[in-house]
Amino acid sequence: MDFIDNIVSNRLGGKNFFNENKIFKFEKLKKIRDELKIKYPNIKIIDMGVGEPDKMADKSIVDTLSIEAAKEENRFYADNGIEEFKIAACSYLKDVYNIDNINTSNIVHGIGAKSILSMLPTCFINTGDITLMTVPGYPIIANNTRFVGGSVYELKLCKENNFYPEFELIPNHILQKSKLLYLNYPNNPTGQIATKEFYEQALEFAKKNNILIVSDVAYGPLVYNQEKPLSIFSVDKNMEYSIEIHSLSKAFNMTGWRLAFLVGSQKSIKVFSTVKSYCDSGQFRAIQKAGIYALTHKELIDINIKRYDRRFDLLVDALKEVGFKVEKPKGGFYCYVPIPKGTKDGINFKDAEEASHYILNKAFISTVPWDECGAFLRFSVTFEANSEQEEIKVINDVKQRLLNLNLVF
Repeated sequence: MDFIDNIVSNRLGGKNFFNENKIFKFEKLKKIRDELKIKYPNIKIIDMGVGEPDKMADKSIVDTLSIEAAKEENRFYADNGIEEFKIAACSYLKDVYNIDNINTSNIVHGIGAKSILSMLPTCFINTGDITLMTVPGYPIIANNTRFVGGSVYELKLCKENNFYPEFELIPNHILQKSKLLYLNYPNNPTGQIATKEFYEQALEFAKKNNILIVSDVAYGPLVYNQEKPLSIFSVDKNMEYSIEIHSLSKAFNMTGWRLAFLVGSQKSIKVFSTVKSYCDSGQFRAIQKAGIYALTHKELIDINIKRYDRRFDLLVDALKEVGFKVEKPKGGFYCYVPIPKGTKDGINFKDAEEASHYILNKAFISTVPWDECGAFLRFSVTFEANSEQEEIKVINDVKQRLLNLNLVF
C-alpha cells in the first residue's frame, strides 16, 4: 500500500478504493460488445443501447461554430455565460414551452447537464440531508449528494404506477431530512412524460415538505403523438420550489459540445452561479454562440422528432411480433420493455442483466438492462442508419435475430 492509497477520500472508499472490483453494467456491456467484435469480425452488432443521438449536429450549427471560433472576441473566459445565450434561452423557453415570465436573471449556462447536476448538491445539501432520487435514472445528482455528506432515498418508478414516483409512501423521518427531489421527464429510461396534473402533485408535495424540485428535461422537446413539451414552470409560475435543467445534447444532437442551462428564481441562480464560478470558467464562447443558433432554430428539433417517431413505429411493431409487451413511448428515444421469461430451449432469465447479456451474445443486439423495479430492457432508436430504407433493414434484422432466439414471454 503506497501513499495514494492512504489519502483517498472516504467518500470514494478510502484505502479500499483500489481493491474494489466493481464493474458497472454499461462497462460490462461494452466489454462484451468489444470482445464479440473481435471474435466475430464479420457479424455486425446492432447497438440499441446507445444513449446519444445517432446524427451529428446540423451543418448550420457546425458552420456557426467555425465562424465564431475564428473571432478574437470569443477567446476570453465565458465565466457564468454570455448574455446573448441567456436571451436565446428565454426565447427558446417561450417558443417551445410557452413560458414567458422568465428573463436573463433566471438563467445560467452550464458545461452540459451532467456538470449542472454534479454541482447542485454543493449548493443545497448539508451533511445528513437527503436527496429524493427516482430510479431507474441518471445517477449524477445522487452520487454527488453522497460525495458532500448527504444520503439518497430512492423513489421507484414502477409500471404499476405509470412510472411516476409515489410521494405518499415516503416515510416521515425521510421527509424531515429531504432537501432535493430529482425528476426527469420525458424519462430515461421509461419513456414516460410528465402531465400538468403530475407536476401539480409534485409541487404540492414540495411546498408541504420544503423541498426543492430539480427538474431534468434533457429530453424535453422530444415528444410524440401530438404531445406538447411541458415545463415544471407551467405550474410553479413563481419558480419558488423548482429549478429546471435544459440540455442541447439530445434535441440538437450536440452531446459532445457540452452545453446546457439552468432555469430558476434569481436566488437559486445566484446560489448556483457562486458554486459554478469556483468549478469552471464557462463553456467556450463560440460554442455558446453556436448554441444560440440552435436555440433560435426550433425546426432542427422537428427533424429529429420526425426521425425518432418513424423509428419508434418500426421498432414497436417489430418487438410486438417477437412477443414483447410494448407500447410506443410518449417521449425521449428509448423503448422500455419487460424482459422475456427465457427461451424455448429451457433457459430462464433471472433478471434483466442476464437477458441483456444473452441477447447480446446470441443475437448481437446491444440493449441496456434495468432491474430497479421489475426487469426491463431499454432499446434505443438512435441506432445507425442513414436512410429510411436502412432503418427498415435494421429493424427487420433486429426482429429476425430476436425471433431466432425462440424467446418465451
